[in-house]
Amino acid sequence: MTDTITPMMANSCSADNLLEEARAAHEKYLIKQQDADLEKAIECYIDAIKINPSLCESYYRLASLLLIKGQISVDGALEQCKTAISLEPGNVNAHIYSGYFQCLNGNFEEAEKEFQIAVSNSGTNSARPRLFLSKVLFSRIRNNHSSVKDVMKFLYYFLSGSMMIMWDCPSLKMFYKFLANDFSVFSYKTLGETFEKMKLFPSALEAYSKGLEKTSQGNLFYQKMGDLSLECNDIDSSLECYKKAYELNPSDREVLIKLATINQTYYPENVDITIDYYNSLLEFGIDLDKIYYELGHLYLNKSDKIHAVTAFKLAQEMNPENPYYNNSLAYAYIKAELYDDAIEYYQLAIKLNPDAEWTSIVCHALGAIYAEVKNNFDAAEATFNAGMVLDPNNVDIQLSLGDLYMAQGDLDKAIKTYCDAIAVEPENYLTYAKAGLALWEKDYLEEAIVAFHKSIEINPDFEIAQNNLGVVYLDGLGDPKESEVYFKNAININPNYTLAYFNLARAYQAIGDKALAAEYYQLTMDLNKITDELAEKDIRERLYGLFE
Repeated sequence: MTDTITPMMANSCSADNLLEEARAAHEKYLIKQQDADLEKAIECYIDAIKINPSLCESYYRLASLLLIKGQISVDGALEQCKTAISLEPGNVNAHIYSGYFQCLNGNFEEAEKEFQIAVSNSGTNSARPRLFLSKVLFSRIRNNHSSVKDVMKFLYYFLSGSMMIMWDCPSLKMFYKFLANDFSVFSYKTLGETFEKMKLFPSALEAYSKGLEKTSQGNLFYQKMGDLSLECNDIDSSLECYKKAYELNPSDREVLIKLATINQTYYPENVDITIDYYNSLLEFGIDLDKIYYELGHLYLNKSDKIHAVTAFKLAQEMNPENPYYNNSLAYAYIKAELYDDAIEYYQLAIKLNPDAEWTSIVCHALGAIYAEVKNNFDAAEATFNAGMVLDPNNVDIQLSLGDLYMAQGDLDKAIKTYCDAIAVEPENYLTYAKAGLALWEKDYLEEAIVAFHKSIEINPDFEIAQNNLGVVYLDGLGDPKESEVYFKNAININPNYTLAYFNLARAYQAIGDKALAAEYYQLTMDLNKITDELAEKDIRERLYGLFE
């Protein structure tokens, strides 16, 4: 005769196996604090209850884990404990968990009752409920809601619980596992850090790898390996280690910050991945303004103007006194062509003025909007001047102010401003080129030639100065042979420089070489179809005029 297994027995075995898996994962989570173990424990407890709803243990243990995850309230956890107690009224752990949840809910009298029941049902293994009960009594004493009797009860349960812990096998077992794991973690971590201090990086990496293999703190050792790889400038390995650490414990905010920072710094092409990391950081609810600020820059990198404005706006609303948030929001508004909004936030950033040099740069940006977009030259001049007061060494803002005077036809002020810029930065080729152009417009030919030559001396590859010097020789001094040299230099530097081709054609025309003049006018016309620098009518008139 053979034994037969009924479906009920099979279900019971399956539920028991799931409960055992849940216990193991739960225990690993308590030691390692890794979300993967937490998720597995929850899943196994739920599956065990589905198969066998009468498993008392599954309810109170599942309640504690769901409470950790924030998926149920304390009241919800107490309901789970009530179910467990209804299934097994004498279950010690069910009453301990119920007492613990009552404490969280502030119901200390109910908690005391639950712990008292647990003590009564535990016999010699009542160390844990005694210690929990002593904690409740101590809270009452500390809050001055106590009597001499409460003090005596506290001492009794605390001392008896402390003595009886030696006979509490489950507690001792868990304590031993915690101790053994912690000692191994400490040993490998200390050994690796020692090797790091001695600059023995391969040995340090080996120590961390051993720690990864021998202990249950994989996320810690992957993080240490990631830090070490980063220090050795092995960015790829560092990123992989941090990814593995994050997979083991997605709630580790520090690792997530490192992943986001490394991707943002070293892998700008992975902008979507970096955005995902920062969005995950938002879930922690910490430093939200800083995260939105970083997200704003990432969206700008994607040319996603709407999301960039939104992110910077959120950062600014959380910290309106931060000048950098106001500045970045203004810049995002410029990208979105919302110039009035940009002006408002640039003005706020300037008003906050955290640093004179930085604020001068913001003044430059605001002045450019007034000049180039609003055509408000008075406001632009005032803003540029304010920036120069803040930082007299800001050559860029001096050049923009000179350009503003040029646009208004005030050549004297333009020349003075460009010369002031030269005094601040004598080796800046652009300042000489701009001064040369203003001097040329003012008919100061010799001075213009000197300025352009100086610009070319500093930067021979600046094609604009080469072309403009050629123009001075051609149209100012009437020396087309000399001008030819500079127009050719400009073309060699920039083969797509349409104006230089046009000017070289004019030089050949002045020399009397109609064939070369016609060739370069035709080249100008062909190139202008792409660059659209010149009016095609002017080129045609020059070309046809050669043969009249």
